[in-house]
Amino acid sequence: MLVPLLGRFLEPYRTSLLVVLVLQLAQTVASLYLPGLNADIIDRGVVEGDTGLIWRLGGVMLAVTLLQVVATVAAVYVGARVAMALGRDLRAALFDRVETFAAREMAELGAPTLITRSTVDVQQVQLLSFMLLTMFVTAPIMAVGGLAMALREDVTMSGLLVVVLPALVVSIGLVIRQMRPLFRLMQGRIDRINGVMREQIMGIRVIRAFVKEGEETERFGQANQEYRDVAVAAGRLQSMMYPIVMLVMNLSVVLATWLGGYRIGSGDLQIGQLTAFQNYLVMILMSVMMATFIFMLWPRAEVSAERISEVLGTEPSVVAPDDAVPVTLGSGHVDLRGATFSYPGAEHPVLHEVDLVARPGETTAIIGSTGSGKTTLVGLVARLFDATGGTVEIDGHDLRALRPEDVWAAIGLVPQKPMLFSGTIASNLRYGRPDATDEELWRALEIAQARDFVEQRPEGLETPISQGGSNVSGGQRQRLAIARAVVKQPAIYLFDDSFSALDFSTDAALRVALRPVTADAAVIVVAQRVSTIRYADRIVVLDQGRVVGTGTHPELMDSCTVYREIVLSQLTEEEAS
Repeated sequence: MLVPLLGRFLEPYRTSLLVVLVLQLAQTVASLYLPGLNADIIDRGVVEGDTGLIWRLGGVMLAVTLLQVVATVAAVYVGARVAMALGRDLRAALFDRVETFAAREMAELGAPTLITRSTVDVQQVQLLSFMLLTMFVTAPIMAVGGLAMALREDVTMSGLLVVVLPALVVSIGLVIRQMRPLFRLMQGRIDRINGVMREQIMGIRVIRAFVKEGEETERFGQANQEYRDVAVAAGRLQSMMYPIVMLVMNLSVVLATWLGGYRIGSGDLQIGQLTAFQNYLVMILMSVMMATFIFMLWPRAEVSAERISEVLGTEPSVVAPDDAVPVTLGSGHVDLRGATFSYPGAEHPVLHEVDLVARPGETTAIIGSTGSGKTTLVGLVARLFDATGGTVEIDGHDLRALRPEDVWAAIGLVPQKPMLFSGTIASNLRYGRPDATDEELWRALEIAQARDFVEQRPEGLETPISQGGSNVSGGQRQRLAIARAVVKQPAIYLFDDSFSALDFSTDAALRVALRPVTADAAVIVVAQRVSTIRYADRIVVLDQGRVVGTGTHPELMDSCTVYREIVLSQLTEEEAS
């Protein structure tokens, strides 16, 4: 997966890659040229006492060295820019892909692993690409060039490479073979640490309320220890590679010196040639060491590339057909006909052949026990996922035949857990309609019964909101989410248990204020409280994913046992009548 991934995302940077290759070639050729000059200085200058030759060749060595430095710095600069651009493009591609995911894909992958893949995994691939561009390009050029130059100096002594290189490659290969599964396990353990930490940060109030700090600390410590164990095992293997390379390199130099001494004594080799050969031998082994360093990074980067490719290769379940054309859904007619939904691998559907109608100017309420499928039903209307059976239609269009963005443009959703984004109250309210004026924002806040607490803040609409809205109460968060939906002015309002954190008087006042605003829109309300929905134009009762009753409050009290039980669990017989 790594090579295809790099090939795909490095394609736009072919020119920069060519520049890096040319610069690395220049600095490698310069490096290979220097030992030959050094040998000439020793054999022709020092031995023969030619001081002028020493100065001339010394000047050439200085010029070549400067060329080498300039080429190296330029190659590292360009290579770094390409590697950083690769990381940027990978993160952007992952973000764009995740943005297309429906609820099904998000549930299958999970937020912790998506965060890890967008950060740690991308960093691993980015680091490897940087090393490839700055070191691995040099390694083969230096190895081949060093071998050619070593053969030029002395063919007999070059026979050492026949023994040294295979021994080095085999020993390193055995280590790398054991590292790859450990790196795969490491990435999974990082996912677990992120998951545990994310849970603890989000649930810090519950943890403190139940005095579970010790247990949670132990749970995080266990996840951390599991990662540490794998990381230490991988680190032990990594730590073996450098000593192996250095051992082989030093033994090679000793063998070259020992053999070279005999050849100098027999007159077959000069001192300068031996020095040059040792330099070339070190260069060849250094190139192998550079390649070794890349191979140390390769297994983990390959695992990361597989994880990134898995996300990029995951096709969203909610997609637009190829022949879909832009459609404006402005009427707000909602029809569910035999709608069924099953999660992948589930034994039973969550919803069974649900029929539901919602019309502009009417309020359709959905009520049922916990786990009856109310939120799933709202998700079908909002096309957060597609029905696995039957049809869901808006304005006579089957949602599966429409572009998802056209459906979402017609809907104002207030989810069960209201989500606010870091920024200000104004930026959150304008999330659905960026061109809304301040007057419209204040009007929406008034309707949502949120104007009073916003006016009490010194910054007003510019009051900062922290991530997730954690700096406001649950009721304030719900009212701001409702105001955000009002600002959008959609054709269909979906309130998924959006009044649960409000007291009864605020709930009643909000519903009264909403009526004029939603007069031309369809309103679908999911609620647990009977008082919230008893005056709805149409009430749909769900039980274990099936519609067991539809009608008004008085009609259902007479005809639907499930509804009557829910009502009498909250109200007395007199209050319910």
